[in-house]
Amino acid sequence: MSHAHSILVIGCGSIGERHLRCFRQTGRCRVTAGETDPALRQRMADTYGVPVVDAAAAAIAADALHAVVICTPAPLHVPLAIRALDAGKHVLIEKPLSHSLAGLDELFAARERSGREVAVSYVFHVSPFLLGAREFLARGDFGPVLHATATSGQPFHLLRPAYARIYYRDRATGGGGIQDAITHVANWMEIIIGPTDSLLCDCAHLALPGVEVEDTVHISARNGGVLVNYTLSQFRHPNEITLQFNAAGGSVKIEVHRQRWGTFAAGAADWTWHEAAVPERNSHFINQANAFLDQIEGKPAGLCSLEAAAQTLRFNLAALAADPPENPVRYQSPPTWSLRQRAQAHRVHRASAARVR
Repeated sequence: MSHAHSILVIGCGSIGERHLRCFRQTGRCRVTAGETDPALRQRMADTYGVPVVDAAAAAIAADALHAVVICTPAPLHVPLAIRALDAGKHVLIEKPLSHSLAGLDELFAARERSGREVAVSYVFHVSPFLLGAREFLARGDFGPVLHATATSGQPFHLLRPAYARIYYRDRATGGGGIQDAITHVANWMEIIIGPTDSLLCDCAHLALPGVEVEDTVHISARNGGVLVNYTLSQFRHPNEITLQFNAAGGSVKIEVHRQRWGTFAAGAADWTWHEAAVPERNSHFINQANAFLDQIEGKPAGLCSLEAAAQTLRFNLAALAADPPENPVRYQSPPTWSLRQRAQAHRVHRASAARVR
């Protein structure tokens, strides 16, 4: 094994452990686990045989360290990234980039000062079949995309049984269906059809026990001249993500759960599919780890840029702001707003979303 790089993973919850495991599997780096919880820190040492630290600030400053992977709750992403960049380290930040716009200007400035690489962990960027669909759409064989839809959902309580005890339970730590799930799809949509100009969002907590954050989301958006609809339900039993892009000359469908994309040209009788083998769940994260190591070595990587992640953060915040204010779980506003007041609120949120760029 070649251990050319030293990587510190800060935060070893479920996603941090996955990053730790997958960076190790590249065979290209030494990995250290940074975790404040003593039991979790010990489990990382026992399970993976990696060095562990509890003081991330001191570890970030170590001369031998090349890069930091930030897997803490969202409010800590930006301050930790700035600290790492000021210490001369490359940074991979778990999504979402943050829970607010606070500190973003300082983060961009820190990147420019340091000359180091920053990427954000939107893992769709390293999926080969998604890249194939993106390349086809970029060619414009069917003409410009005019309408797009994204439908997703899963039995979240079965796939992530600890959800009610972790960051997901609170919007302030990056939780809820908008920041934890739709954000992946919105990021990919914007990569293909450009940034969101405005949106309307309706969401609710309908089924998941033990939390009050939204588990069901409807968003209607405009991305330039493209109309886009997003739907999410985190209690349904099919675990599926389907994206469709419609143009005057045909449609492109992406079935993420089947690892395939298809075309339906005007006048065709059926879909033409481009299949890929369904990978083991860690495969995309190993690809992402390798891509990040490539990026810090100055090679093409294709990961989500800081700019694209900041745009998606603005999408998240606009969707959260457009959440109907009469819902007493998520808003402190009076629960008896009239339809006129609701319409006025939505107009305000549309205006704020239009400044996403």
